Amino acid sequence: MPNQSHPSSADSVLASKGKSFHWARRLLEKQQAERATRLYRLCRYIDDLGDEESSVEISKQKLLDVKNAIELGHADNEVLIDGLNLLNECHIDKAIILDLLTGVSSDTQLVRIEDQAQLMRYCYQVAGTVGLMMTKVLDTHDAAAYPFAIDLGIAMQITNICRDIKADALVNRRYIPANLVNDLEPIALINPNDQQKDLVVAAVAKLLASAEKYYQSGEKGLSYLPLQARLSILVAARVYREIGRQLLRQNCEYWPHRITVSMPRKMLITLQSLLSAMFTLSFWRHPKRHDAALHRDLINTVDSELSPFKSYAS
Repeated sequence: MPNQSHPSSADSVLASKGKSFHWARRLLEKQQAERATRLYRLCRYIDDLGDEESSVEISKQKLLDVKNAIELGHADNEVLIDGLNLLNECHIDKAIILDLLTGVSSDTQLVRIEDQAQLMRYCYQVAGTVGLMMTKVLDTHDAAAYPFAIDLGIAMQITNICRDIKADALVNRRYIPANLVNDLEPIALINPNDQQKDLVVAAVAKLLASAEKYYQSGEKGLSYLPLQARLSILVAARVYREIGRQLLRQNCEYWPHRITVSMPRKMLITLQSLLSAMFTLSFWRHPKRHDAALHRDLINTVDSELSPFKSYAS
């Protein structure tokens, strides 16, 4: 087995599975880039345990093993050893990654999201937590930044969900809230018929509109990051947001093919992002406050499993 704790191994994981982030990583200074890449590898390792094991039972056991390793602060897996070291180096609260584990573990159950509140809870767990950890990796420890970091993670996860509706349906998962699609079963989302198309397209459009609000909030919080990190995350967010915008341009019809962002398009978005940042006041000045309404669903559904969220919510 290759030494997966080596930085070059982490980079290969990012290059193959996180192309938007690998592209934007070039703008980070060396130590931040290495730490961000290691964080991605840790989170991807956990995510893959929920998706790529040969059985649900194996996934559940391996995720439980990861939870125990994090709680005990000891592991014999090289990726987890490096991940624990990273948590210590960057002073990341273990409760945050335990929230991530809770979200990923929910994917080993029957996935049928019921409403917007449940969707927001899930998005916080699997992606808002990553935003929180990324602030620490990028040397930002101002608590005022945390709600905005959560929002950027949520925005990207909503985009991810809209892009991958068909792929998720093929493995019997439905993340689109039941109340938006009349509780359609996943099989109906693989290639919706004429009667279902309008309903599904409207649901995707609504979710992408919601994502846009979270992207806008997330960008407002970028001013808390060091300049190079600020530029890098701006580019990563806008490249990822382009997935949703391409989906909108094709009338939210996700089923013909999986959307990707071409290299020429990434280059154009990067140039536009860097130029626009120079003349955007919010890129240089901290926001007055966070829009608490964006976290209303999270706060209203928070329970013991999400208790750490209370420390980071606005």
